[in-house]
Amino acid sequence: MMKPIRVGILGATGAVGQRFIQLLVGNPWFEITALAASERSVGKPYGRACRWLLSADCPPSVREMIVQPTEPGLDCEIVFSALPSSAAREVEERFAAAGYGVLSNASTHRMDPDVPLLIPEVNPEHLQLLEVQRQKRGWTKGFIVTDPNCSTVGLTLALKPLHDAFGIRRVLVTTMQALSGAGYPGVPSLDILDNVIPYIPNEEDKLVHEPRKLLGTFSAAKGEIIPAEISISPTCNRVATRDGHLEVVSVEFERKPSVEEVIAAWEGFRSLPCRLECPSAVEPTIIVRREPDRPQPRTDRDAGQGMAITVGRVRPCEVLDIKFVVLSHNTIRGAAGGSILNAELMLAQGMLP
Repeated sequence: MMKPIRVGILGATGAVGQRFIQLLVGNPWFEITALAASERSVGKPYGRACRWLLSADCPPSVREMIVQPTEPGLDCEIVFSALPSSAAREVEERFAAAGYGVLSNASTHRMDPDVPLLIPEVNPEHLQLLEVQRQKRGWTKGFIVTDPNCSTVGLTLALKPLHDAFGIRRVLVTTMQALSGAGYPGVPSLDILDNVIPYIPNEEDKLVHEPRKLLGTFSAAKGEIIPAEISISPTCNRVATRDGHLEVVSVEFERKPSVEEVIAAWEGFRSLPCRLECPSAVEPTIIVRREPDRPQPRTDRDAGQGMAITVGRVRPCEVLDIKFVVLSHNTIRGAAGGSILNAELMLAQGMLP
């Protein structure tokens, strides 16, 4: 059995940082050896610095760890970044320049031409960008790899087998996004109770561009990603569910499939992380529900320990070709769990120390 890789968490006291801790404790490939957060938490034991927000108690193994400054010098090889986007650019680049591998949940670097935007089951070949990144930025060991926006993950995982099999031209998507996607304390209760908020700042722009990068092709000759030629029209809404982003999707294809062919493409999907036996990978990654009223956030968000997505209500579309509903757990699959799976894929491929 290999020795676990030492990892740190940046932004460890926040909601996503806590989810990183919850998912990493017990992971056989990683060991938490450093926790970093803002100045008001530095020097305190994590159990006192952090107001634990998740349903289970704060893991005993991290309660007495002293929170450290968010600066290079942490005792670890890689860091998982749960930093806010406003701080992420400078801090993450500083860690990468100092030789750390940075697995980022922040949006700041996602669309940088030399930074892989990664869903391991979708575009593992995009990790070839790291050679370009290091040459361009002068980094010999460090790197930055990002995971997508929480609403992008479920949509893109559902589209991947369909794009490979039939080619996708246009996508209409309407999201119903959980409160936890806004962080903590998130949306004021008097704004969301008895209400739906039909606007999430910057969310729709991410859904327009991120799937095109994820489904694009890595050009070794150009050292860049050629985005997929897919038009995406999103509308994003905040709704009063705790976890689980539900998305209603209509798709136009280059080759028109039947409903049965679409379902077969999903059910036949197999992923590289599962073949490499990554601890966070699940099979099936895409679960198809045939009941007329599924998926639902409360009943389906934890499928595959929160790492699977669930699709249902698959039927012909009166405007495009096929329509369906997709659900993903936004703080596991769409945030911390996705970053951890990115690191597992890299370790399984010999790309981590």
